[in-house]
Amino acid sequence: MLYIDLPTRAQLDKLARFRGSPAVSIFVRTTPVTQEAQGDRIELKNLIKTASDLMHAASVDKRAVALIEAHVAEVIDDDDFWAHQGHSLAIFVRPEAILTFRLPNRLTNAVEVSDRYHLSPLIRAITFPHQAFVLALSVGSARLIELTADLPARTVRMPDMPKDYYQALHKRSHLPKGTMGTTDVMSEAALLTRYARAVDHGLRETLAGQDAPLIVAATEPLASIYRRISSYPHTAAETIGGSADGTPDRVVGEQARKVLDKIYADDIEAFKALYRQRTSQQRAISDVAQTAKAATFGAVDMVMVDMDASVSGYVDDETGAVSFEDKPDARNYSVLDEIARRTLASGGRVVAARAADLPAGGNLAAILRYPV
Repeated sequence: MLYIDLPTRAQLDKLARFRGSPAVSIFVRTTPVTQEAQGDRIELKNLIKTASDLMHAASVDKRAVALIEAHVAEVIDDDDFWAHQGHSLAIFVRPEAILTFRLPNRLTNAVEVSDRYHLSPLIRAITFPHQAFVLALSVGSARLIELTADLPARTVRMPDMPKDYYQALHKRSHLPKGTMGTTDVMSEAALLTRYARAVDHGLRETLAGQDAPLIVAATEPLASIYRRISSYPHTAAETIGGSADGTPDRVVGEQARKVLDKIYADDIEAFKALYRQRTSQQRAISDVAQTAKAATFGAVDMVMVDMDASVSGYVDDETGAVSFEDKPDARNYSVLDEIARRTLASGGRVVAARAADLPAGGNLAAILRYPV
């Protein structure tokens, strides 16, 4: 079982705003298999040693380095903590505090030391949808299944939602299974629409304020009818075909995760298509220095960055001019990460992706709000 604690948007914003040296960011791939976690602990020891070497080389105060080492050592020595892991662990530590997140995706082992935290790999974890709701809908039943990153899929108790077609339309339910007592096609469509609206109404309070996809599991035409009338703005275009009557929540959850994979893949393809369109309008760039300036002035609407890349240097706070450096140290930081940070600060969207997903090669691709 995966144990996941993803950051909230408020936590991500707080991490992005932090300034203070030294700030250490560590990403280590982990295993949810407790018996195999010892290797991950050893790798974390190696990564904190790398961080310490960088800080000593930059003449960082020895007491600050010792405090950071002590924070990480406590994590390494915590047997209970290592018994409950996801596929990666993100650690953000400074002399005064340490913050950890157990993540569902497999990250590359990395360490960064600077006066700010390195966030691109963490953004990757929240770029991909790991949570969803599944509406398993048929004439014979209606249930909402919640899918999260760290818990088994489970049915959510929905007292305001009709349990089936018959209850929604106040009809007798002794008819043959799967029938509605009408042979009129238009009447059948109208009745299914009434049923779908009743279900949609019953979901509103539970889904209010949520942003996870709602995946419909139903046969046609009910699936299309529900998607057409749904008031929930995050109802997925992709559905799970066939009736889910009697299908265990666990199995529905497995089907839903395949849909989530497709939602993410479609999102990447949509970004690529928009990038090609904006290129002809002079609103798409892949040059790091140009993108840094655009992000500084709030011109970046969306940026896709290579989550495994790190381009060392500095970005001027006022002009956005980039000073590149050959290698990382305890003073500079990833220019790509800083671009992501400034894009988020101006209300833009950041997608942390694999290198193969980038539409123009290189380390990033940006779509601008206006030509620069």
